[in-house]
Amino acid sequence: MARMLTARSAREIDRKAREELGISTLVLMENAGAAVAREVFKSLKGRKRIAIFCGKGNNGGDGLVAARHLLAQKIKPDIYLASEYSQVKNEAKTNLDILLKLGAKVVFLSGKNLNNLKISKYDLIVDSLLGVGLSGKVCGICADLIRLINLSAARVIAVDLPSGLDATSGKILGICVKADKTVTFVALKRGMAVAEGPEYCGKVIVAEIGVRLQ
Repeated sequence: MARMLTARSAREIDRKAREELGISTLVLMENAGAAVAREVFKSLKGRKRIAIFCGKGNNGGDGLVAARHLLAQKIKPDIYLASEYSQVKNEAKTNLDILLKLGAKVVFLSGKNLNNLKISKYDLIVDSLLGVGLSGKVCGICADLIRLINLSAARVIAVDLPSGLDATSGKILGICVKADKTVTFVALKRGMAVAEGPEYCGKVIVAEIGVRLQ
């Protein structure tokens, strides 16, 4: 049986990559985002209206990289960030700044403009809101976005794991994106195979991002 990662062991692999192998988070994020973009491209099948919903952390950074790779292929997704610019930090901010310098339009969502979001117009949605670091109940704008995503008729691709799913237990942390496909990295997360995980992950693709399990 293939090895599965818990939230803790997934974070430990990232730490070892940085500290022992010298592979920066920026490189891992680039590889992850490129893998997501490839799966989005495969899933297009005539679907032209694409939205990428990003959080302020590393999972959101993966989505921002995916957006850049799609733009390079002349595919123009609508890019949304579930935060203000000032809340985005570290490698995610680096990739956000690159997109902005390239002239990409990024919509920063808040309670004020969320009501104006016409999510029904999209054929394909990329969920890049929350990753393995999630531990508490989903709340605020991310919870509101997950509700909208789940009500839409769009095909949904989740990045690493559906937002709101506990990576270890497979439990729903308040509310969870119901994905048609999940692009996860390095190895399956345990939560994808137990409890409610299989119902919410859809088809799971394991993408290599340059780090091998020991």
